[in-house]
Amino acid sequence: MSDTNPLHLDLVGVAEAIAGRQVSSVEVTRACLEAADRLQSPLNLYIRIDGDEALAAAAQADAAIARGDRLGPLHGVPLAHKDMYYRAGRVVTCGSQIRRNWVADTTATALDRLSAAGALNLGTLNMAEFAMGGTGHNYHFGHCRNPWNVDHVPGGSSSGSGAGVAARLFYGALGSDTGGSIRLPAAFCGVTGIKPTQTRVSRYGAMPLSFSMDNVGPLARSARDCARLLGIIAGADPRDPTASTLPVPDYEAGIGSGVAGLTIAVPTSHYLDNLHADVLAAYEAATQLFERMGARLVEVAVPDHDQMLAAIHAVIAVEAAAIHGPWLRKRPGEYSQAVRSRIEPGLYYPATRYLEALNLRSTILAAFNAAVFDKADAMLTPVLATPVPTLAATDAHSNPDGSRAAAAVARNTRPINYLGLPALAFPGGFSSNGLPIGLQLVGRAFDEATLLRMGHAYQQETRWHERLPPLAAGTE
Repeated sequence: MSDTNPLHLDLVGVAEAIAGRQVSSVEVTRACLEAADRLQSPLNLYIRIDGDEALAAAAQADAAIARGDRLGPLHGVPLAHKDMYYRAGRVVTCGSQIRRNWVADTTATALDRLSAAGALNLGTLNMAEFAMGGTGHNYHFGHCRNPWNVDHVPGGSSSGSGAGVAARLFYGALGSDTGGSIRLPAAFCGVTGIKPTQTRVSRYGAMPLSFSMDNVGPLARSARDCARLLGIIAGADPRDPTASTLPVPDYEAGIGSGVAGLTIAVPTSHYLDNLHADVLAAYEAATQLFERMGARLVEVAVPDHDQMLAAIHAVIAVEAAAIHGPWLRKRPGEYSQAVRSRIEPGLYYPATRYLEALNLRSTILAAFNAAVFDKADAMLTPVLATPVPTLAATDAHSNPDGSRAAAAVARNTRPINYLGLPALAFPGGFSSNGLPIGLQLVGRAFDEATLLRMGHAYQQETRWHERLPPLAAGTE
């Protein structure tokens, strides 16, 4: 390796280095664990570290290489995952007090597939309580912090996933996305994350929040890394009857094809409303770069944004209340006030309002597809209209305006969940406060390949995704 620090490699790079015996899995895993020892206190991104088990698995991975065994695409690569993916025999807290000691009796399909590909597990990651929150606050395990500035939020609900990938503590992580919970941490922490098409990835063994809106997906350092991870976890699953049976393409095969001949939709309203000057500058720079690379830009008028926000709010509220109703009645004091106040109203929504919100989905999706994908291959938007906010400004317990500020961060992400479409979040620059600015590409249903191809092309021409935050492994 030209760089002797294995933590500076990306996921694909470290997989190749381990398979090629340029570095051992034990060396890589030990480096990840030593970095976690240094950075856990300021970042609070792990809930549990399984160091001894990870090192033992790494030794087995190295032994397999020495024997000449057939290797998986992630052989010996250390990952860590949001603490809402069930692993049989292990405590899975879901970021909550209620499940602080709950032991899973099954293993999530996504975890099984990563293990079958050779990946190692370093531990479980901090998250918003029951995946409810776009900032990363957690009033039971402590707030996860942004490695670019610990006074700022890392994004949620997959907070530990975004912060840990950015801090170079592991090479990729599973997140979940019900209203932006992969894309927000990716954007706030300067990494890449993909929310797949609804049903593209099995949700078996993943804690449910909203049956109609939940998605399983990866965060990593680049679009290329996400392509490898998504290719491994996607596909039909007999244990999840809602998982799509459509064939999964080889996302890595065409990722280097560039963007020449593709058309990018630029929305004329909603997604670009009230942009901070720094965000607008980053967005315009990205559109210009895509154009220079050979893509064509076209303006589009998207369907009513506020209508989608109201509809998804109703759906998530009712479905979350259906899941949490028994606990709310028996153990209400074990919820944080911030989460309880979001779930309880769903117990009282009229059934007609919930059904109207679900039924409207196909109508709005058809209108969106006609407005955007009759003209373009993808739509480009900012993830967040403003610079990354502080923990204090979005704290629902200590700040009277905190709940409103926290809810605002998902304005550009939630509608995409309502539509069920795939979206890739990636870093597009930095604001004057020194924190990342995130962009998202939204694609046609089941066309993650085009989004990954476009993201990779952008990252071949920029270096935002390679920038290291002040709190990152290897910067000491």
